[in-house]
Amino acid sequence: MAEARGARDGGGRHEVVITGLAAIAGTGWDLAALGERTAVGDSAFVPVTRFDAGRYRTDLAAQLPGDPVLADELVSMIGTACAQAGLDPVRRSASPLLVAVHGDPAVARLPEDERTGPGAIAESLAERTGLGPAPRAYMTACVAASTAVADAATLISHGRVERVVIAAGYLVEQDNFALFDAGRSLAPDGRVRPFSTGRQGMLLGDGVAAAVLESATAAAERGATALARIAGWGRAGDAYHITQPDPDGGGMTRAITAALRKAGRAPADIGYVNAHGTGTAQSDAAEAVALHRALGEHARRVPVSSSKSVHGHTLQAGGLLELAVTVHALRTGRLPVNAGYSGPDDKLGLNLVLDRPMEREVDHALSVNAAFGGANTALVVARA
Repeated sequence: MAEARGARDGGGRHEVVITGLAAIAGTGWDLAALGERTAVGDSAFVPVTRFDAGRYRTDLAAQLPGDPVLADELVSMIGTACAQAGLDPVRRSASPLLVAVHGDPAVARLPEDERTGPGAIAESLAERTGLGPAPRAYMTACVAASTAVADAATLISHGRVERVVIAAGYLVEQDNFALFDAGRSLAPDGRVRPFSTGRQGMLLGDGVAAAVLESATAAAERGATALARIAGWGRAGDAYHITQPDPDGGGMTRAITAALRKAGRAPADIGYVNAHGTGTAQSDAAEAVALHRALGEHARRVPVSSSKSVHGHTLQAGGLLELAVTVHALRTGRLPVNAGYSGPDDKLGLNLVLDRPMEREVDHALSVNAAFGGANTALVVARA
């Protein structure tokens, strides 16, 4: 693959821009619907129709209508993002694919000689979309997509490739619905209330997204429009508990600090935080601690919201879907509402966006994610 040339940041790395971005969720069939509904806090939760959810604590999820097929929707989103980026077949064939997906539960029930692994999913998608060699699959729970973004940015910033296509998807299915219900993680009142008093849990949602990341120089040389920049990224682990977050927020603190350092930014430069914000008591509390530790006094001032309050938790797709929400907020100057709010939890000390979108031009935003097993990611996203 051709080495990226030209524009570099202060650390000598190639700058990384987003030139194509597409997403669908329970909010609707395009990125515009996702951006608008998250901006105004219009939650997308409806009764589940794909299976009988009557036995569970709730029967709600942010579900697209009908019975979409994940592979087909991923192909569609990849095509839309590549078209927006203006990639011709030659450039597509030189662009590696990184895909974050939830494994098909039906595969585990097949005879062993008929099972296919995540690599087969990535290879099939690359073949169907005309993308390049050695595709990778990420299945690292709720940081799968954001980890793929960080890996893509690393490859591009070090000049190993000019561009990478990332795709991520999850469609609500009964196995995970039952799993989270058994763990008493689903909100029985049918509302996701991140960082709010009375929060009772999360709800699942459909989400499929794709993005084209490339070096700023490569984009400029072919006249592509940069939608935003990936200015910094960080990853860190807690090794605290298989499902419970570290109450001291250690891993997320380190991930945010690393992302800020890579971006060359101080905490005060962050104008918005798209939080992980699942709406569960322990996770939200640990995340708030991490934001205070990483951002200092600025954590009490910076606007914060969780778009999961609208589109639900999309598991492996969450990091990319929420990156799309963050980019939309930067480009429109409308910071999304933290929906489902039922009153302050004074122990958290965050400046939540409430009632209506906050109209504000922001140069740098932070998008954070966490996963079972103690994995944490942070992305610093900048206006192009």
